[in-house]
Amino acid sequence: MLEPHILPAAVPLKPKITIRSTHLNLQICGGTPVKTRQNRQWFAILAVALMSAACTTAAGALAEDVESPRDLAVVAPESVGVSSTRLERLEAGMRGFIEDGSLAGVHTVMARHGKIVHSSLAGVKDVESGAPLTGVAMMMLYEEGKWRLNEPVTKFIPEFANLQVYAGDGPDGEPLLEDANRSMTMRELMTHSSGLAYGLGAGNPVDRMYRELGVLDFRNKPLQSMIDTLATTPLLYQPGERWYYSIAVDVQGYLVEKLSGQPFDQFLQERIFGPLGMVDTAFYVPADKMDRLALIHGQDADGALVPPQRGDDPTQPPAGSSGGGGLYSTTLDYVRFSQMVLNGGELDGVRLLSPLCPVRA
Repeated sequence: MLEPHILPAAVPLKPKITIRSTHLNLQICGGTPVKTRQNRQWFAILAVALMSAACTTAAGALAEDVESPRDLAVVAPESVGVSSTRLERLEAGMRGFIEDGSLAGVHTVMARHGKIVHSSLAGVKDVESGAPLTGVAMMMLYEEGKWRLNEPVTKFIPEFANLQVYAGDGPDGEPLLEDANRSMTMRELMTHSSGLAYGLGAGNPVDRMYRELGVLDFRNKPLQSMIDTLATTPLLYQPGERWYYSIAVDVQGYLVEKLSGQPFDQFLQERIFGPLGMVDTAFYVPADKMDRLALIHGQDADGALVPPQRGDDPTQPPAGSSGGGGLYSTTLDYVRFSQMVLNGGELDGVRLLSPLCPVRA
């Protein structure tokens, strides 16, 4: 999941909140849910989506999107067919999530036809969200001819040449292994059907191995360590056999390095963040921005929000810049990225992808 971060406990939100992640997930807005955390998070996102849809006017639904540039300029809602009255209901609804203790804080931004019509903040510093950054990086390199969908991943990661596959448990409870039938393809790696696990599930020994081996410890280990560990850890199933949400996006981050010849964080900064004007997005938070860092709260036994324990120093870059998570960003930076995707790969005259590229919001 992507986790937004940038803003002090019990201090009202300023218009800068951050997001941590690089997954291929698009979300409308985020929050820090309590109680059944994942369910409440998606409920909040769905609610925002439904309320946002309800904000368009009948006339707006029929209005033609004429030659206006999709540049994220702030405009009067009615100029793009959005009701100001209904936006007030949206803002009240988001405040309701704060008041009933479902979220600690939220920054809601709504854009239509490439124009921002609403931005509101409520609560204290805390949200979660996501962005398809790694997928866009991979598709940029695809358009440059650096890889093809049906090529074997072993062409670029030879360490994966002799992978084994989990085939059930033996009589003593030890996992049984068999050889992989073939190499996973780039298509399968891009669609979570490669056979890789993630280390988050509890129902199989492969996910448990990932946790025990610290496969996701990018704070202290470089990306090459992840590849070396995966090369000696079995796949959960044969390549192409089925879909399973996995560490594939993290592996894609490593592939961006191999294909571009640049560290992943440097590629993102030079090829995506810089050109799009995403000035608050990185794998660490500069010391002069720490007062904007948003915390991700948990819950106590009674379901009340509690601040997180202090962990790693966010002002220090991680040893490995993960393709699957770890970015700090802001809601407004995320909106710029999302609008680029909605525009078919272009924003403010900067084109990152061909209009024919299959990356869509």
